[in-house]
Amino acid sequence: MDQYTFPDKLKRWTFILMAIGVIAMVVGFFTSGEHAGNRIWTNVLVNGFFFFGIGLAGTFFLALQFASHSGWSVVVKRVMEAVSAYMPIGAIFLILVFLGGTFEWHHIYHWMQEGVMDPTHADYDAIIKGKEPYLNQIFFWARTLVYLGVWSYFTYIFRKRSLEGDINGDDKFHMKNVVLSAIFLVFFGYTSMTASWDWLMSIDVHWFSTIYGWYVFSGMWISGMIVMTVITLYLKSLGHLPEVNDSHIHDLGKWVFGVSFLWSYLFFCQFMLIWYANIPEEVTYYVARIDDYRWLFWGVFAINFVFPMIILMSRDAKRNAKYLIPICVIIFIGHWLDTYLLITPGSMKQDWHLNYVEIGMFLGFLGFFTFIVLTALSKRPLMVKNHPMLNESLHHHIQ
Repeated sequence: MDQYTFPDKLKRWTFILMAIGVIAMVVGFFTSGEHAGNRIWTNVLVNGFFFFGIGLAGTFFLALQFASHSGWSVVVKRVMEAVSAYMPIGAIFLILVFLGGTFEWHHIYHWMQEGVMDPTHADYDAIIKGKEPYLNQIFFWARTLVYLGVWSYFTYIFRKRSLEGDINGDDKFHMKNVVLSAIFLVFFGYTSMTASWDWLMSIDVHWFSTIYGWYVFSGMWISGMIVMTVITLYLKSLGHLPEVNDSHIHDLGKWVFGVSFLWSYLFFCQFMLIWYANIPEEVTYYVARIDDYRWLFWGVFAINFVFPMIILMSRDAKRNAKYLIPICVIIFIGHWLDTYLLITPGSMKQDWHLNYVEIGMFLGFLGFFTFIVLTALSKRPLMVKNHPMLNESLHHHIQ
């Protein structure tokens, strides 16, 4: 039975990274002056959402395989399940940030501040007042708890029934997941959009975009595909997953390549339509990012579009770990920077930083994420049993 053992050396490195993150948070708090609080909270939201999104993408992609009756992916199903296991745990960081906004420990969400919806208050904002039926604390928290609760429930059930199918050898557990995945995908298709409005777009509360939800979703999806690809290659390098062949790696590489283009398309569409129309209440979103984050804004697009387009275009590159891993690492960092751009201009304005504090906190969250995912991976056999399409996956071959 192919079983992964979490190496003690790697486990120690995850603890070291987590310690670096804590140190960076403390140093940042004492060295950032009057903006220390917002800077720390902003970085918690950036990293909390980024890694949470990867876990959520794992649940989404797992459900997609069930709903589409995909055969090729059966041999890497345990990797998807391990990545999805982070999502309910990662939600804790998001809840902390939202609690911070509710109790005004930070000022990331301007619409949560006292007086902005009170016509008699000095900080009254008529535009925010007009959004009060949707952007109010009670409805916000109700939506958030529904999102996190239902997503976590589906994640738990998918993983539970997958293991039950292995133990009992009964296809009924697989078929239950097929039905459940169809329900989940419908629910996810709507709530992934509204969650991005609630948690991210409302930071720039005067601004809105109808493409925004899809754009954020595509960033989560490509980041999740990168992690699943790198973990699969990592396991292969240790001699695990002998059933995974070049064709499976090729398919993972195609997903990385294809979803990178989806993200690039949505980036261009949202930017081009808003910039060309030049409507003041819409274009200000990009003016702030181009004026104050110019090299970062254009650099993110170059990293996440040009690198996969040039290097992953060929068939051989999608099968070769020497190409896939470096490109996946580069794109992974690029999408973390994209998440940084989604949040920081609205919360920190021109007073942004990208130095040891931001890098240290990123490494801390990376260590925590790695620890949770690899621990989940070590709890179950790496290869599923009794799956109705296992034989198809074992003989998967692309000419």
